[in-house]
Order: sequence, then structure tokens, then C-alpha cells
Amino acid sequence: MRAIRARHPELESAVDLHLELLELQRRVQSRLSLPWIPISPEVVQQRLAEAKPLLRFEDVSFEVSDLRLMVRQTADVLRRFGALEEADFQKVQALGRDANLMDATARWYRKAFEQRAAPVGVPAATTPGATTDESAIDSVLGLAMRPFLSRCAEVLQQRPELSQWTHPHCAMCGGEPDFAFITPSAERQLICGRCGLRWKWKGLACPYCGNDNRDQITSFATPDGQYRLSGCDVCHRYLKAYDGRHASRPLMPVVDAVATLPLDAVAMQRGYSS
Repeated sequence: MRAIRARHPELESAVDLHLELLELQRRVQSRLSLPWIPISPEVVQQRLAEAKPLLRFEDVSFEVSDLRLMVRQTADVLRRFGALEEADFQKVQALGRDANLMDATARWYRKAFEQRAAPVGVPAATTPGATTDESAIDSVLGLAMRPFLSRCAEVLQQRPELSQWTHPHCAMCGGEPDFAFITPSAERQLICGRCGLRWKWKGLACPYCGNDNRDQITSFATPDGQYRLSGCDVCHRYLKAYDGRHASRPLMPVVDAVATLPLDAVAMQRGYSS
């Protein structure tokens, strides 16, 4: 990431922000042991068949004191870099001290899957006490929970049953993909934006709306062929990917997300959204 900052001075602030967040997350994650997640093969098969995430919020092992620390310090970093408004910063700080922090985090965790599972035109069920505008808090909780969910993903990534998962949301937590990986054998894998779990996905099909009409999918690569971007002309969303067929190093999701920020600008100029 420091090399990216040296090559692209215009990304200096974004790189510094991600470096601080990464260091914070790594400090906490390094203290966490691999969790024991008692999910039987029968339960796994049932949840796979029902397209339901494998990991319930209750299965995530962490101390509330560690979560409070992550929430407050994540908010501090975002505020210092201008990525969090003062009013939202104060709300997050208050939440970090609130006795209902675990309840709010549980709502955030379940909301991703509930929204994706709701039929078209039918709003997802809401939990009593949830506010209507929680985007800033959701962003902070997503970053604060990453060390704990990443540890769980390390365990569940080894389950052989994951090869049967064919759904567009994460098999572990129900989150959306925010990056992809094209393997050296040209297999496409989606990467969850919340926990980092990877799973196979079908060709160029859009993971957000299911469109698989190649005439309605715009795809282009960086000049060096290291990264690709696919934009859907149906739902107008896009997904970036690291192309392992032209790679000199392994995939590094955090680094690659920052390195491809110029691609985000191009996609938005063309009318796509993330």
C-alpha cells in the first residue's frame, strides 16, 4: 500500500486511511484465536439448500469490550480523515458506550441478508428500535466487526460444502460481494465485503441482479491486465476483480481495493454505482 501511495500521490489520503484501519483491525485480529463453530454437516446442507448464511450472529465469538474499542477507534480514524461527519461521529461514539451495542450490531449483521432475501417490491422486515437512517453507523459497524468475522471466515472457508454454494450473497454472513478474483484457471470467485469469504460464481453474470446477458455487461481491464471491472447495464452496478491469470503476486483484497480506486471513478463516470 505504501508503494501504491508513492506511485499515485492523488491516492495518498485514501491509502493512509486504509493503512490506519488495517493496522487497527490487525491488532485486534491478532489477539483472537480461531473460533469453534459447531455446525454439523446436516445443518450446513440444509442452509445451503435454503440459501441461508451458515453463521448466525450468536455464533460469532468476541468480547463486548473488544467491540466497543473497535467501534470507537474506527470512528476516530474515519473522523480524522473526513470520512465521517461530526454528527455521525457523536452518534457512533454514543453507541460505543451504549448498553444496547450488541443488539444494534446484531441488527446490522442480520439486515444484509434480510434485505437481499426480501421479494422484489417488498421491504425487508425491520427490528423494533432500528432507525431509518443508519448508513454511517452501518459503515462503522462493518469495519469494526471485520476482525471477528474474518476469523470466522478462516474457519468456514475450509468447509468442503462451500463448493456447492451458488448464490450471490456470502455463504457465511449473507453480505454482498465487493470484489472478485479471477483464478489462474479462469474461475471467478466473489469476495464478501464484510468477512472476506470467497465462493465460486458463474462466469460474467451480475451478482447483484443475476443478469447474464453478455450484451448487457460492460467489461474492461487496466492497461497492465491486472484488474478488471464488470458493469451491469440492467441494475447499473459494477464489480472490480483481481485477474490472477496475469498476476505476479497473490490476491490482497485490502491493497487491491485501494489500488483500483481509479477504476471506481471511471465506473461512476459511466453511470455505474458500487
